[in-house]
Amino acid sequence: MARVLGRSLFFAFSLAFATSACAVDPILMFLVSIAKEAIGAPKPSGAPAPEVAPSTVYPGTNVEPAILRRLINDSFLHLTTEQRDEVFQALHAELIKPGNFAVRAPIIEHFTYKALQVRAAHMQLARLSSAQKQALAAGFRLEAKTLPEEELAPLREALEKGILPVPADLNQLLLAALQ
Repeated sequence: MARVLGRSLFFAFSLAFATSACAVDPILMFLVSIAKEAIGAPKPSGAPAPEVAPSTVYPGTNVEPAILRRLINDSFLHLTTEQRDEVFQALHAELIKPGNFAVRAPIIEHFTYKALQVRAAHMQLARLSSAQKQALAAGFRLEAKTLPEEELAPLREALEKGILPVPADLNQLLLAALQ
């Protein structure tokens, strides 16, 4: 999975950012980790989500659930409202577990850092011109032709679900490149 995304997105992002491979690598590694986590994430169990009291803070922190919800809504622009709600509910469920008291603040800090990285990458890709996005998709198509189908399937699934942090128009171009 990581190899598929790594090989496919490396070329795409190196074109998008027009920098050396060393400079693109951290962004690529971040996007690969996001895709791996999203595809490998367990499905919701169907259990009702815990109620969130908007005026409370997470014990041991000064962070309110409403702040995290806003961070998710502002950072994960590529996800649907339902997907963003699932992210919030999963994060909230972990943060209210009594056993996570000692790691609650580091979880929030790490999540905030990753969310801001996703937002920055998404915004940078959104600023690409139509021609740059087309060129990116063309390079992606050439790279995808070198991959076996079993490596393309997870990438296609991630693009179909819209879970990679790329703008919707670029997501559609990349998905079309796989057809």
